Amino acid sequence: MSYAAHNADSSTQTRAENLALGDRKKMQDDLGTAELARPVDGESDNESRIKPDGANGTVVDAVWGTIEEGGPNYRNLGWIRAAVLELKTQIGLGVLGLPSVLNTLGFVPGILVILAIGLIITWSDLVVGTFKLAHPEVYTIADVGYIIFGPVGREVIGFAYWLEVVAIAGASFLSISVAFNTITEHATCTVVWALIGAVIVALFASIQTLARISWLGWVGLVSIMSAVITLMVSVGVTDRPSLAPVGEEFVIVTRAFASPSFVEAINAVSIVVFAYAGTPNFFNIVGEMKNPAEYPKSVIVGQGLITVVYLVVGSVVYHFAGQYIASPALGSGGVLVKKVCYGLALPGLVVGGVLYAHTAAKYVFVRILRNSRHLSKNTPTHYAIWYGTVIATCAIGWIIAEAIPFFNDLLSLIGALLGCLICIQTEAYMWMWDNWRAPNRGSKGWIAMMAMNITFFIIGWFLMIAGTYGSVVTINANLHNGNLSGSFSCADNSG
Repeated sequence: MSYAAHNADSSTQTRAENLALGDRKKMQDDLGTAELARPVDGESDNESRIKPDGANGTVVDAVWGTIEEGGPNYRNLGWIRAAVLELKTQIGLGVLGLPSVLNTLGFVPGILVILAIGLIITWSDLVVGTFKLAHPEVYTIADVGYIIFGPVGREVIGFAYWLEVVAIAGASFLSISVAFNTITEHATCTVVWALIGAVIVALFASIQTLARISWLGWVGLVSIMSAVITLMVSVGVTDRPSLAPVGEEFVIVTRAFASPSFVEAINAVSIVVFAYAGTPNFFNIVGEMKNPAEYPKSVIVGQGLITVVYLVVGSVVYHFAGQYIASPALGSGGVLVKKVCYGLALPGLVVGGVLYAHTAAKYVFVRILRNSRHLSKNTPTHYAIWYGTVIATCAIGWIIAEAIPFFNDLLSLIGALLGCLICIQTEAYMWMWDNWRAPNRGSKGWIAMMAMNITFFIIGWFLMIAGTYGSVVTINANLHNGNLSGSFSCADNSG
């Protein structure tokens, strides 16, 4: 090759690199990033997304900007506390719906569905970490939507994410109202109990950083686990589940294989999707970790433990309660045991609502103040926007809870309509988008991984469309059959 030709090739390569850097700078500007932890010249620290300022030792983050002493530290979460938060974002409401899944599908199909959905969403959770390390400017799944699909993608996926998280917070308000009605024997209107739950959640959710509320994750885990352990023991020793007919002979029936209708089966699968639907919160968790490279460790530990808990709790409760499983499952024991279980679970139900309300409010908060000095500084604007978003989030969640006051139906609707899109399809496409032109493209490993993600993507679309149909049909039937209380009703929902 001649010297001139070599220079021409080098010049072309340089222009291409400059164009790529220019595109990346524009994207970072459009996302509203502050000072960037990973400079656009390609130099990066793969072990941590933080860059110390040599002059004063401050920390610079790709999302939060300069984190100064005295301001809120949004990068202070270790991997163990991250695993606890990942556990608590899922174990609260999801575990309370799984015994009914086994009752609907039967032992064998139910367990296989739990394992299959758990495997798919665990992969999605791991993709969140790899995508975050490759694109440190990402804080929520809405940022992913912008990177892949542009401004329209950011708004569509961002709204779906926000609505899912707010709806799950609302579901926690519904479960809190059930707990209060059970413990107090319906001492006041159910709408009031749900409102009290929303206020309590809002107070704790207003704590600004995940690191500061991570201790609540321990409280929530102990609370929910003590409640479900008590439930498992009680249904094992009780002579009569709470929903069994009084004064009549009854037989507890458990089936290895059931014969549900399509609507019943797809609703059960959607509840399992809901049980694992903490994936969008994992963006926030890895975004506030001290060392994001440790994130996969937290996912493997957290998802492994949550799957074991789901299998054990679902199997034991279904074995002893059979067809007499309440919704939520904590009401399956006797009358006194039911009060004890809800008393033990109440702090955990509150904590579940806190985590989801916090992350939903944090999404809006960051969208409003990103690329502003108010984001990581204790200014009046900072506090006004933060507390305003928390209050608005809890208010909307309360409205959702009262509009669809049927626990399992609400869980299946959230899981199908929002959980599949946010926890399966998006992550599968993220991997395909990031690896389409990978250096190993065409290899057997690349083909296998691409085939797996395409399969997950198709499964997600099927579950989303079919599950939403099943949920809508069931909710419509419940609203019109007169067996359950309607929207914004004061009626007792404790069962």
